[in-house]
Amino acid sequence: MFKKILIANRGEIALRVIRTCKEMGIKTVAVYSTADAESLHVRFADEAVCIGPAQSAQSYLNIPNIIAAAEITNADAIHPGYGFLSENAQFSRVCGENDIKFIGASPEMIEAMGDKASAKSTMKAAGVPTIPGSEGILEDLEDALACAKEIGYPVMLKATAGGGGRGMRVCHNDEDTADAWDTTRREAGAAFGNDGMYLEKFVTEPRHIEIQIAGDRNGKCCHLSERDCSIQRRHQKLVEETPSPFMTDDLREKMGQAAIAAGEAVNYEGVGTVEFLVDADRNFYFMEMNTRIQVEHTITEEVIDYDLIKEQIKLAHGDPISGRNYYPKMHAIQCRINAEDPDRNFAPSPGTVTDYHGPGGHGIRIDTHVYAGYRIPPHYDSMVAKLIVVAQTREEAITKMQRALDEYIIEGVKTTIPFHQRLMRNERFRSGNFTTKFLEEETI
Repeated sequence: MFKKILIANRGEIALRVIRTCKEMGIKTVAVYSTADAESLHVRFADEAVCIGPAQSAQSYLNIPNIIAAAEITNADAIHPGYGFLSENAQFSRVCGENDIKFIGASPEMIEAMGDKASAKSTMKAAGVPTIPGSEGILEDLEDALACAKEIGYPVMLKATAGGGGRGMRVCHNDEDTADAWDTTRREAGAAFGNDGMYLEKFVTEPRHIEIQIAGDRNGKCCHLSERDCSIQRRHQKLVEETPSPFMTDDLREKMGQAAIAAGEAVNYEGVGTVEFLVDADRNFYFMEMNTRIQVEHTITEEVIDYDLIKEQIKLAHGDPISGRNYYPKMHAIQCRINAEDPDRNFAPSPGTVTDYHGPGGHGIRIDTHVYAGYRIPPHYDSMVAKLIVVAQTREEAITKMQRALDEYIIEGVKTTIPFHQRLMRNERFRSGNFTTKFLEEETI
């Protein structure tokens, strides 16, 4: 097993990885920017190395500095967490070139799955259902209009290197497509350095349901059931749960097998997620594959009672998977707690936390790096905590989440706790009758 792992990340996910490493008897190295010198992941790691100033480009995205930190501390593996460099093919490649194991996908796999047009072609060849759309990158506007006419409106114009809701436009007619073409390409080029576009049929009344998978270097793959991530704002997930209230046993089996086929098609090694859109008739379509641990991996851990970070480390070491599929035994919900003001259009709210009290009790889990006196920097993602509950049924989980949110105190900054409190009282959410358009249709 690895003797020392450097965690190339910050905040709650860095702390999460450190905890599992300690339980496995593995030494840890934290890296941090000057803005994160007082963060808990720095305090709890065995060693810590400052890798640059607050700006991500000069610290958490600075590959030479991270590799240098691994070399001077004699780390034999790097865990990238999620975000930052977790799906950066060049970082994976450089780790290999320096004899450091990258606990994630190979550079070839990251490149294959990171390009959405290429990933779609791969999945289609593997027999995984895909959304009707263009064959590869669109050449020009005329190509886009011809494709839209062939598959029928509405369509979604998407950046091939996109993510996080950027580089995407819904088009209902030729005029919409023409208006969106240049704007979306410029947005994609600025955000991702790649203005390649493709086009897909726009799925109405969609659910965003993903399947957790695990694969080993022997080519074996299994699934660990689904997560429903349909409660979103501008394509950013806010609440996740498992099992999905929309799921049936038949649909779970079909989606699980499709996810396994997707993983085996690319000889996937490690833990990953195959994301699908599911329409009102329970037809499902491949959307993308994330070759890293997900923010919402926590709820899967709770319902199958398994440490996914531990599994990720073991698979990177070359250990085999058990080879069996897992199914939810209970119901878990996660609320992402962001330092944002939900009553001011979710405006960021960095600053010093003056008082902090986390909820407790049976079935409550909090993944956070926040404490009283901690200063939330303005330079990074606004998520400061993940509140997870697990119970026997969905109704019990919602009730438990309401109680936990009422106990959760974070003062000194605005957070999304009030938003989640209102959401848990919403009758439509409680009934499970929602799609990815829920927050556009409901006032929470």
